[in-house]
Order: sequence, then C-alpha cells, then structure tokens
Amino acid sequence: MIGAVGDANDARLAQLGRVTAELAAARDFEAVIEIVVSHVADAVNAAVSTLSVLTDDETLTLVGIRGGQPDTEKLWATYPLSAELPACEAVRSGQTVIAASRAEIERRYPALSGQLPEERSVLCLPLAVGAQPLGVIGLVFIGPWSPGPLELDFLRIFADTCAQAVLRVRAVDEAGVRATQLAFLADASAELASSLDYRSTLANVARLAVPRLADWCGVDTLQDGVLQTLAVAHVDPDKVAWARELQQRYPPNPNAETGAPNVVRTGVSELYAEITDEMLVAGAVDEEHLRLSRDLNLRSVLIVPLQARGRVLGAITLVRAETPQRYGPADLAVAEDLGRRAGVAIDNADLHSQTRQVALQLQRAVLPERLDDIPGWDIATHSSPAARSEVGGDFYDAVGLSDGRLIVFIGDVMGHGIPAAAAMAQMRAAVRAYIASDPDPSSVVSRLDDMSEMFKISELVTLAFLVIDPAREALTVVNAGHCPPLVVTAQGTADYVQAPTSRPVGAGRDDRTATTLPFPTGSTLLLFTDGLIERRGEDIDASLARLARSASGLAGGLLADGLGQLVEAQRAGSGDDDVTALAIRPTQRL
Repeated sequence: MIGAVGDANDARLAQLGRVTAELAAARDFEAVIEIVVSHVADAVNAAVSTLSVLTDDETLTLVGIRGGQPDTEKLWATYPLSAELPACEAVRSGQTVIAASRAEIERRYPALSGQLPEERSVLCLPLAVGAQPLGVIGLVFIGPWSPGPLELDFLRIFADTCAQAVLRVRAVDEAGVRATQLAFLADASAELASSLDYRSTLANVARLAVPRLADWCGVDTLQDGVLQTLAVAHVDPDKVAWARELQQRYPPNPNAETGAPNVVRTGVSELYAEITDEMLVAGAVDEEHLRLSRDLNLRSVLIVPLQARGRVLGAITLVRAETPQRYGPADLAVAEDLGRRAGVAIDNADLHSQTRQVALQLQRAVLPERLDDIPGWDIATHSSPAARSEVGGDFYDAVGLSDGRLIVFIGDVMGHGIPAAAAMAQMRAAVRAYIASDPDPSSVVSRLDDMSEMFKISELVTLAFLVIDPAREALTVVNAGHCPPLVVTAQGTADYVQAPTSRPVGAGRDDRTATTLPFPTGSTLLLFTDGLIERRGEDIDASLARLARSASGLAGGLLADGLGQLVEAQRAGSGDDDVTALAIRPTQRL
C-alpha cells in the first residue's frame, strides 16, 4: 500500500514537472488555458475543468473549459465576483473551496439548486500571486469526491504554477497590446495631421483602428447640431454595408440615455466590458431589431467623445465582436486619447475653414465683380485658387479714363491667408486712390513705395501697372517684379513687353521709370500671375516660351473663350499656386 501511494506521488510529481515545463514554454494566453484545463482534469480525473480570470475588480470571465454541457460556456461567459458560487468564494477568500456532494453544493450555493442532474462534487482552486487574485480553476467530479492531503497539496502547487504562468503571459500580452495601441496612436496622429479634410482623415483613422483596436469602428460627428455617421469600418465590407442598413432602418434615438448620443451630450465616455443579451433586449425597438442586433455578435464596446477646447464634436465607437478580449480601463484611456486627438483635428479644420472663409470674403470684396462694362474695351478675366487650401494674394483691376485710355494692373502679394488678403486689399485701394490723383504709372508705383516705407508694410508685392492708349496705339508700363505682360497681335504673333523689371513693392525704393511701347490696332494684352506658368522642374524661360506659343488663340474670336482655353492648357499638370489672368482688347479705335 505504501508503495502504491509512493508511486502515485511520484507520478503526480512527474506530471507537475511536465506541466511546469509546458507552462514555462507557453507563449500566449491561449496556450496557458489549454494546458491548465487539460492537465488538471487528467491529473484528478475531473469530468469538467474550467479556468476563469478576473477581467476587472468585479467580474470573472470564463476563458477555458473542458467537458460540460454545450451551453455551459455561453451561460457562464461572465459572472459577478459577488455571486454566491464556489468559484467566486474561492477568489474572494483566497482559499480552496470544496463541496463534496450535490446536497452540500445546493445547501451552500442555492443558485445551483436543481442544476445538477446527478451526484456531483466541486473543487475550486484560487489563482493568485502574492496578494493579487487572478482567477480560479474549477473542477467538477461525478459522484462524491474529496481530495486527500497529498492530492490537495499537489493541486495547490499546480494552481500556484498556473497563476505564475497566467500572470506572465498576461503581462506579455498586455505589453504587446500597449505597443500596438501606441503604434496605432502614432499612425492615427500622422493621419490626422496629414490633411485639413477631417472627413477623409477620420474615415482613414477608422480603417486604421480595425483590427488593431476593434473589430468595428464607427465615427459620428455633429453636423448642424445633428449627430451624423461619418465612417464605419470593419474588415468585411459586407458587414459595413449591413451595419449602415441597420442604422438606416433603426436610427439611434438622439435622446437615448446611453450610446453615442449620450456621450456627445455629456462628454463622458461609456465602457461596456460585456454586452449582455439583456442589454440588447432593452435597446431593441422590435423583434426584428433584436434579431439583427444579436447577429452582430457584439461582445464589448467603448464609446468616447471627440473633444476640443471644451466642446464635444462627436463620438468614436469601438466594438469587439469576433475577438474574445473585453475592453478595460487601459483600453478606455487609449480610446479617449484618440478622441482628443481627433477632436483637435476637427477643431483645427473648422478654425482653418473659418479663417479661409474670412480671407475668401475679403478677396472677393477686393476683386472687381465685373470688368466687361467699360465702354470701348473687351476684358476677360480668370481667377482660381490653387489645390492647396490657403487663400492667395492675387489681385487685379481695370479703370477706364474719360479720354478713352484704360488703366489696368495686376499684382501678387507674396504669402497666403488673411495677411496676404489684407495686404492685397490695402494695395488695391491705394492704387485706386493714387490713380484718381495722377494715373501716370511712374507716379503710382513710386507712391506705393512711399506708402510701404512709411507704414512699414512687411509683405512684398509684385505689380505690373499699364496704361493703354488705343488712339496712339501705345501702352505705358511699370513692372515691379511681376511676370512680363504679353502682347498678341491680330495676326497671332505673341511677344512679351520689353520693359525693365524693377524691385517688388516693399523691397526698397527703385527706379520706377515708365516705358512706352507700341500696341497695334487689334492687339490683345495678356496679364497673368506666376501660377499660370510655373511648373515644378521647368525653367522659367521655358515656361514663358510655352505660354507665348499657346497665346495665339487670343487673336480674334471671343476673348473669354480664348482665355479659358489658354488657362486650361497651361494649368495641366500644375495647380500648386493661384492662377489669375486678364486679357484686354480695345473694341474700337478712338
């Protein structure tokens, strides 16, 4: 008998050694689960073995089971630590719990009354490292059973070994998760900073979140006070379409006390570590809604606000459905960080949009509404912003004089945004004021130099200022650092105005002597900013030659059509700067 006991002990020690080695080699939590539930059952011939772990301070989650009824795993997927159950008692007390018969089980744990079909006994081993509880191993035996002292020692040692392994792999897994989350936040931040089009960037962020943070990701933003779905992402496009259809059929209640509408109203995140069927039933509108909600297989949900400067701009919803992991406080912290970053991106885009709108309004207020009503002149204009989002500083105008001459000018403030638009408005107003006093080009541009120096205007402005006299078939020009005007004769010959180019206004005083040149009857004058000609990698002389070859289309025909075709041809492959162009042709000789 003594020999048999010794052999049994040796066998258990050998088995414990094998298990310890396997647990030490386990690389992930799934491997540890499989080793625990299989080996402990084999060691004591248990009919059912389970492993439950604490997912928060109040909840146990069943992560592994061997044996048992088909619905056991679903029924006990999660259960509160406060429940009067043997597993919960073992975790709360930190002591092994043994109930050696069905009668004892039902007496001590009334919640299990009537659930045991025949004689059973239960053994629960708490998993803990020091004072830190981790979970519990549950064993169910057919018939009455109570371990002897040696068996109990063996099982406790086994439980300690399992606890160490659980702690180790969970730490490794959590480190991997945190690294993934940090990498995601870095990628999301780069995406959010890549464009001021927050709609497209947030849609890309939703796609980045799947599957690194979630199986589902939805982004809702406030549009005119109404919460609108901006993006939905899932690895399966069919499920995205399905989710959108579900939302259209059953739109969320804007006054709901939970979910994205509530998060947007309150600015307080919501964490649902486990989505229970009771929650789905409570939130369903009808049976069909409940069925579709169940089909989504939602397991765990996070909803965080998009916030910036004390305002809530929307919400991000993260859902785990296919993956078994539940969200916890650490996940919430990452999601809220994402919400803040996304909120700042939306706010920045909104502020930029407001700033751009102000600059656009200023630019529109400065540019003339129409120039086609000056008697004796056919004038066509084109003005379009660049592909970038900032407003530029291009400006132009034309003023007819009582003697039949025409003053025309075009300029470009170096810079963009409101400062450029403001300088543009200031410069155009000054030019008009100086024209009223003395329209001579030299006088006007010299007085602009005086103004720039007196008021210490920091912006540099290129300017081409011309007076066309059709009676004399001549034009007079001062070019302050601007692109040279182009004259296209009635026969289609295009030549640039050969006049000295002086410094831009604001770059210091310079010789502003005007040059007078021929302007034959039937000719067309083309003024433009550098956005029309400049292309990356192309020499400026080549750009000017390209424009001159294309300008013959301005000879004869409708001037507006010719200018439109010219601009379209020149802008191909460009779009990096604002494009402004004016074409001017006398309609009669005085």
